[in-house]
Amino acid sequence: MKSNTISARKLASLLAAPLALAAVLAGSGAAQAQQNDTLAKIKESGVISLGHRESSIPFSYNNGREVMGYSHEIMLAIVDKVKTQLQMPNLQVRLMPITSQNRISLMQNGTIDLECGSTTNNLERQKQVGFTNSIFVYGIRMLVRKDSGVNDFPDLKGRNVVTTAGTTGERLLVKMNGEQAMNMNLTSAKDHGQAFLILESGRAAAFVMDEPLLYGELTKAKQPGQWTVAGKPLQTENYACMLRKDDPQFKALADGVIADMMKSGKAEQLYKKWFLSPIPPRGVNMNYPLSAEMKELFANPNDKAFQ
Repeated sequence: MKSNTISARKLASLLAAPLALAAVLAGSGAAQAQQNDTLAKIKESGVISLGHRESSIPFSYNNGREVMGYSHEIMLAIVDKVKTQLQMPNLQVRLMPITSQNRISLMQNGTIDLECGSTTNNLERQKQVGFTNSIFVYGIRMLVRKDSGVNDFPDLKGRNVVTTAGTTGERLLVKMNGEQAMNMNLTSAKDHGQAFLILESGRAAAFVMDEPLLYGELTKAKQPGQWTVAGKPLQTENYACMLRKDDPQFKALADGVIADMMKSGKAEQLYKKWFLSPIPPRGVNMNYPLSAEMKELFANPNDKAFQ
């Protein structure tokens, strides 16, 4: 007669399988949580890795001797808070140059812990990385020669246009070409500096980018008076510091630093230093006035995305 009972050994094996799977999943979840815990990572390694831009004047750039800029100073203030909170006054700070194209992947793979430059906080990017409170609000416009005959975006139909690869400006121009049959000949430069050189050399009629970055490039122009920032903004956006997704402790620390700088007046002092005063490397004043949107941000710090 065939028995319908299950042996004790087989029963134990059946019961152990889901327990083992649960243990594996729990371990995987714990490992993921640890990977996203930036403060724990910094505490263990003794190093914080900062991503910076090479030519995002005046936010984050290398003037040939050191990295500097409005966003960079905010990032260093966050680093000071990390040193205090972790009680690590001798924390090693590692600077790593990044581009518009590789910044998100370098954050995702753990190469950098924090990036404050000219990175837009939008809903699509929030699926991949985290963002702090906003540090700047701006519109996307274009830099053109005053005698070019280009006054607004419809004037770019059939023209050569340059932007920077991996940016919102690039995405909007591609969309405009497709939806409005603009027939623009688009060039995507590796960084803002290269894009401006293409414009200045006459190979493009317009450089489309974030408005403050266009003013920044004007500080490098051989003849600044030949150029003007033009066009109704294609879109209003905001910069924020970028950090790992799902890391509430580090985000709370960084948000607190930014909110304090804005409410205390320190952020406005930084603004005056970088946008309303002569800046390196050529000592040119951008004369970029504080907008109503920036005044509102300083009064009410937040991490909301416009798009």
